[in-house]
Amino acid sequence: MSELEAAGEKSGGVLNGTRTVRDATFDVMRHYGMTKIFGNPGSSEIPFLAGLPDDLDFVLGLHEGAVVGMATGYATGSGRPAFVNLHTAPGLGNAINAIANARDNRVPLVVVVGQQDRRHMALSPFLTGRALERVAGEYPVWSNLPVRPQDVPGAIARAWHEAVEKRGPALVVVPMGDWAEPADEDVTVAAPARVLSTPSVDSNDVAELADLIEDSTSPAIVVGAGAATTEAWQALVALAEKLDCPVWQDPFCNRPGFPQDHPLFAGHLHWSRALMRKALAPHDLVITAGTWAFRGYLYEPGPYVEPGTHIAVISDDPDEVHRSPADLALLGPVADACAGLAERVQQRSGNSPAPFHRPAPLEPPAAGEPLRSGHLLTALVERLPADVVLMEESPSTRPDLLARIPARTPWGFVSVANGALGYGLSGTVGLAMSMPDRPVLAVLGDGSAMYTIQTLWSAAHYHVGALIIVLSNGRYAVMDMLAREAGEEGSWPPFEELDIAAIARGLGCPAKRIETHDDLLRELDQQIPDLASRNEPLLLEIVVAPE
Repeated sequence: MSELEAAGEKSGGVLNGTRTVRDATFDVMRHYGMTKIFGNPGSSEIPFLAGLPDDLDFVLGLHEGAVVGMATGYATGSGRPAFVNLHTAPGLGNAINAIANARDNRVPLVVVVGQQDRRHMALSPFLTGRALERVAGEYPVWSNLPVRPQDVPGAIARAWHEAVEKRGPALVVVPMGDWAEPADEDVTVAAPARVLSTPSVDSNDVAELADLIEDSTSPAIVVGAGAATTEAWQALVALAEKLDCPVWQDPFCNRPGFPQDHPLFAGHLHWSRALMRKALAPHDLVITAGTWAFRGYLYEPGPYVEPGTHIAVISDDPDEVHRSPADLALLGPVADACAGLAERVQQRSGNSPAPFHRPAPLEPPAAGEPLRSGHLLTALVERLPADVVLMEESPSTRPDLLARIPARTPWGFVSVANGALGYGLSGTVGLAMSMPDRPVLAVLGDGSAMYTIQTLWSAAHYHVGALIIVLSNGRYAVMDMLAREAGEEGSWPPFEELDIAAIARGLGCPAKRIETHDDLLRELDQQIPDLASRNEPLLLEIVVAPE
């Protein structure tokens, strides 16, 4: 008897004496640890969701973007795929932005999308989704519409493996009538119960890269989210200290790849080709670890590095490796590769960077002056514990936050990888669900918060103890700035009428609106010391001047 057969026999899930596709699917979900379902139910999902077994929990989100965002945060924190259930075409359409974010953040999800009953889809009844397995385009790492109802459990099992291996959302479309169909008698699941993956890097694999390093006179390292693990941090610290070289965080980082309070941390590399080239000009070798070479933004002509500077890439992501214009790339585990290099290369000195200077604390505002975002960041630097999980989604504040607040653990900074708004709030709630004993705090913009503001209901209902700080300036400040730089004024109005705290309270989430420096410090002193033990959310809306 297989593990899945044993699980099915133990659960005893049957309908009128017949074991159903739904029963077999529940056993697959149990086997792979997907016992929490993030969703927003629709009519095509009722046959799956109504009357769930006691050991399966349903987490309700009030919009599909919030649903997938919470699941993405949960999977990020737990390190395992999270299970998402979406409602046919409308639900999947609402969620595509968040699915794209999960793909770019390299977060594994199993996304099950409902569909009309197979028996009359040819007649295109109400809520029939057209080619749902293709609606999200290339953002899912794998998509499937099972050929038979009996293939659904195996498709979901395979989706788990695809999500793990390819680190992204895997999608399965399930017509609503499939759940009540009888399962195969032999419970044949077309996916392995367990996969042993043994990719590793030994000393021979890093020999050529070690030789490239030894031939260089002034190496530098650029790190990315693929190095945001304790093991990779330890290996990169050892390698950087051996080379006595500067370490930059890559542009648009969504996780830190190196301790940012380390003396060799050189700062955050700018996305501009000209500024990147200037920063890296003193070095004849640049090694990227856990990212590719290099991520830019607005187009600028010219190379990323000066002529004669060699580029090496270390990543376990084939896409990152294959898109990099590098002299040499190593596809494999980042921590193993960097540890192997640290053992092989010779100790150096004299290549360390000048100390990274963080901005001076911002003086309190004078009487009658408004709060600025820097006042909040200055206060947080002085109060945040080293193990804080800090989510950022405040585009106009991000550069100042990165400059002022060092990430001291691989969770010290979490953000969106692709610039899509909405993950900050929903992802914070999912992170806090997956790490209930860690202090979790978000710094969001008011424009960003509005994209998935419905998540506050879920945070309150499920007693998620995160501190959510919303900097309220009543406008899209970055867009206003870009318009001015183009010599024009934005065609969009400000939204100063917004009262985020009132919206939060209307959704059942405790909230306070803060407009003075004294009130800000008093509230942070009250909330941050007990942040790790909170059992309900709190939103602080900080009214700040536009900058």
